[in-house]
Amino acid sequence: MEKDSFESMFEKSFVEFERLEPGQKIEAVVVKITDDHIFIDIGRKGEGVVDRREFEDQDNNLSFKEGATITVYYTGSSGGEMKFTSRVGRGNTGLDQLGEAWKNRIPVEGVVEKEIKGGFEVKIAANIRAFCPYSQMGLSRMDASTYIGNRYNFIITDFSEKGRNIVVSNRVIEAEAAEKLKEEKRSTLQIGMTMRGTVRNIKEFGAFVDIGGLDGLIPISEISWGHVDDINEYLSVGQEVDVVIISIDWSKDKLTFSLKKALGDPWDEVLSKFPEGSSVKGTVVRLQPFGAFISLAEGIEGLLHVSKIGRSVNKRIKHPREVLSKGDEVEVTIEALSPAERRISLTLPEYQAPEVEAVPKGESEEDWVKDYKPVKEKNPEGMGSFGALLKAGLEKNKK
Repeated sequence: MEKDSFESMFEKSFVEFERLEPGQKIEAVVVKITDDHIFIDIGRKGEGVVDRREFEDQDNNLSFKEGATITVYYTGSSGGEMKFTSRVGRGNTGLDQLGEAWKNRIPVEGVVEKEIKGGFEVKIAANIRAFCPYSQMGLSRMDASTYIGNRYNFIITDFSEKGRNIVVSNRVIEAEAAEKLKEEKRSTLQIGMTMRGTVRNIKEFGAFVDIGGLDGLIPISEISWGHVDDINEYLSVGQEVDVVIISIDWSKDKLTFSLKKALGDPWDEVLSKFPEGSSVKGTVVRLQPFGAFISLAEGIEGLLHVSKIGRSVNKRIKHPREVLSKGDEVEVTIEALSPAERRISLTLPEYQAPEVEAVPKGESEEDWVKDYKPVKEKNPEGMGSFGALLKAGLEKNKK
């Protein structure tokens, strides 16, 4: 026990007197905030100090309180105080300080002034210009106008010709932040969690959503419970959405989301909304040789078999398109349903020959049939476009 105690004390003593090197990155706890400075506990003898202005926003407010943990870089000692910074580049920062920032990989703050050949001109410090290549601005390529006039943190990757040639990278900063965020999220994110995010990009195969610094993909199959042809009809860039995490692969930094699962499964209420034997109006959404798929509600489709379409017009048909077209509104009957298999079988009123009158005396049967108009029809008015198609089918049969 005494031996262990001595070893732990020795290790603690070693840590306390370990010498800090300029540029060394420290995770420190804020112990005191004044009007001008932030005092931090760096886990060893003495306290560090940081200029409060480095952390203030445009309204001179801080985003944290005493007790918070912040990331800073050691710059040296002065007057018995250990000085730290979150980045350099404001105020009277000169080439000497920028040179130290380059040697020690201390972030510098800069404003993207304009787009130039191959990248952007960035103003760091008071009037010092630097160059940031396109490939080093952010983790993903966006329109150049998105960056102009905005302030970012950079790492100096090249400092030559006595400061006349300075190259900076924002991508390095973003990559480190993303890696840190990933490590934090690794222990908290789980499959099945619902997260709030913002649509960042839309492709034909899916939509990318940012859930607070981490991107994930909503595949097109997870956009809606119904069939999706164009994702832009459901989502737009910048839109806030709730998504459910359905897959996590940290080895590939891959998150997969579902939008439809966050909305609830419409099949959970299918038995109450579409009981067997009930009639309902629907829309033809797809035609296949074996039948027509009818949308009854968002995410709920039923199958109208080709044989039942044929019986409705008293004709054997080879394909539903002979009678139906995509977009047609039809009135169908729920013949059978299986929520577990997500299947609904639909049917139509079968063909029924119209009632006929006797051939009037003095007329030939041929002339009477030619001019005949039925006194009663199986399909009343109000069936919509499908009723018209049925009538057209009947007329074909007569011919």
